[in-house]
Amino acid sequence: MASYLVTGAAGFIGRSIAAALVARGETVRGIDNFIAGKRANLVGLEAMEFLEGDLADPAACAEACAGVEIVFHEAALASVPRSVADPVATNVNCVDATLNLLVAARAAGVRRVVYAGSSSVYGDAPTLPKHEEMLPNPISPYAVAKLAGEHYMRAFTRVYGLETVVLRYFNVFGPYQDPTSQYSGVLAVFCRRMLAGEQPTIYGDGEQSRDFTYIDNVVHANLLAAAAPAEKVAGQMMNTATGTRITLNQTFGILRELTGYSGQLGYAKGRAGDIRDSLADIRRAGELLGYKPIVDFREGLRRTVEWYRSGV
Repeated sequence: MASYLVTGAAGFIGRSIAAALVARGETVRGIDNFIAGKRANLVGLEAMEFLEGDLADPAACAEACAGVEIVFHEAALASVPRSVADPVATNVNCVDATLNLLVAARAAGVRRVVYAGSSSVYGDAPTLPKHEEMLPNPISPYAVAKLAGEHYMRAFTRVYGLETVVLRYFNVFGPYQDPTSQYSGVLAVFCRRMLAGEQPTIYGDGEQSRDFTYIDNVVHANLLAAAAPAEKVAGQMMNTATGTRITLNQTFGILRELTGYSGQLGYAKGRAGDIRDSLADIRRAGELLGYKPIVDFREGLRRTVEWYRSGV
């Protein structure tokens, strides 16, 4: 009987959470449909029970949730450009899948669901930093889908008493992030291209800024969210980030040092749905979880470059 379920366990963030649980000696089950996840990401997780299944299928959700106490719900089509190109698939894999999972979790007697929210729900409001009391203003189908998932989480706490915790991620990066897809995160793409001596491209002028958050900080926040007292966190939502920001042009400069890339940076027209600036207020996570970042941006970037360089 599994104590923990990780959805999207073959993906970047899900794999990282599962690895931390396995390393801790926990009983873990993972599920993934491999639309975005990679079978290679399961290497090293042989101690985890794994199900190949799609959360759009209620039966797969029921099987995954059986005997589980805590769910980390990381599965999603996590891409703004992909959602713009195919909003229906994003809705199925984010909204429908999340509702199916919640129904199955409640039926199985799961105690808590920790949900991977997204800073994209804040939209492009100029106010910085983004804080949890701001009205959501999603500007992409992906952001709409992630916000719908948040509302379902809160509703299942209020109506059914299922403990849910929403962590709004800000621009997560690190090892195991896929650098090959057209929908990959910017730092994964930059690392791969610059290590190969190829020119990276920024969509826009490069002065857009991000609260880039190294994966270890996100794993840390999830483990805290799973363990926090219900009276403090059930039904709550909070930012998960570093509380600092850097422009893409500045990031390129640091990556030049770390990768030894000697070429220039390319620029292209900005993409629909992309947000100009992102910076998190992380005080609520500090108050409710005792969260604070454990790896800063530059160190996280150094570790990431070394992982891609090693060709793991």
